[in-house]
Amino acid sequence: MSAQPAGSADLWGLIHEQRGKVADVLGTFGDAEWNADSLCAGWRVRDVTAHMVETHLMTPPRFIGRFASAGFNFDKFAARGVAAHSAQPTGELLAEYRASMPRTTAPPGPKPTWLAEALIHGEDVARPTGRSVGSSPAALVVVADFVRGSTPLLHGKQRSAGLRLRATDVDWTAGDGPEVSGPAASLILAMTGRKPALADLSGEGLETLSSRM
Repeated sequence: MSAQPAGSADLWGLIHEQRGKVADVLGTFGDAEWNADSLCAGWRVRDVTAHMVETHLMTPPRFIGRFASAGFNFDKFAARGVAAHSAQPTGELLAEYRASMPRTTAPPGPKPTWLAEALIHGEDVARPTGRSVGSSPAALVVVADFVRGSTPLLHGKQRSAGLRLRATDVDWTAGDGPEVSGPAASLILAMTGRKPALADLSGEGLETLSSRM
């Protein structure tokens, strides 16, 4: 089972809290960590951070204009956003992250998207550097529900189909079928195709989930 959906104001509170937790992790990084490979394929930790800053600063009109100029290709759109910060010193990038994280502007889309972005990308930068974000149970439940039902971009619905997912650290279960269990953050990452998260999971449905990566 899962908690009741958070309202709009509650969601922004969770989003800002999650972004703050990620900022705390980023603040511990030296040059080696900033340039380490993240869990997001092809992006270093600093690239993922730049992408998060771009999300904080985005508005619907800006998104539509930039997405159109990228030929409606999301990968190209995202790469251009990261490239805009390529020459930025990491100290400035972190300062911009912190300055922009309280904003409530966003691209078009459901608000749980921006909590999912903060939580997932936070894990993307923390795990390869041996850090832990320490996401709240409320954030984990909202994002697990959202990712499990997502089709475009994240493909959580396809990866979780026909499986029972059970978090071992928060009160969340979903679906029917062979079980996959483990920490909620690792279930979320696995549903979004992050293979390293599979090492934290177990259950008779794990082979099926692994085959969908």
